Amino acid sequence: MAVLVTHLEKYQKGEAGVKPTTLKLEAYLVQEQARFYRLAYSYLHNKDEVLDAVQTAICRALEQRGKLRDKELLKSWFMRILVNTCLDMLRQRKRVSLIAPEDLTNSSYEDPLPEDETLAERINRLSLEEQTIIKLRFYEDLSLKEISLITDTNLSTVKTRLYSALKKLRISLEGAMIE
Repeated sequence: MAVLVTHLEKYQKGEAGVKPTTLKLEAYLVQEQARFYRLAYSYLHNKDEVLDAVQTAICRALEQRGKLRDKELLKSWFMRILVNTCLDMLRQRKRVSLIAPEDLTNSSYEDPLPEDETLAERINRLSLEEQTIIKLRFYEDLSLKEISLITDTNLSTVKTRLYSALKKLRISLEGAMIE
């Protein structure tokens, strides 16, 4: 992050050599870093892996910034990189490990999962596609259109998966209430 802040300072002082596109990306990365950590934590549940995932995603974004065609889609473009990085890390370890939120010391690594542990567990039992949509929609408060861009999925497919996941959660929670 120090390099990003240095570029921003150079641009503000009027020094040449920093492209406006790079600045917009860097400003976004610095401004939204807490959001990135929360999203990555919702997938990985491990502070060290979250740090690695966010750092890897930022490096990938900086390396690939020339491929961003529409500068208005910066948010969904980076979130897609971050989600894919987290999914890659999950595939590499082939399991999900949980860390108790009280083990975390910094508020930027807060567990974005709901207080109700049963709901969080039920969400984690959904398929990865459904988890992604639920987390992006309700934890990151993204629109369905943004989610379709991030996941590179048709909007109607996103809606179908969202409603299917919500139905599964509702049925699961209603079954728990009866017991």
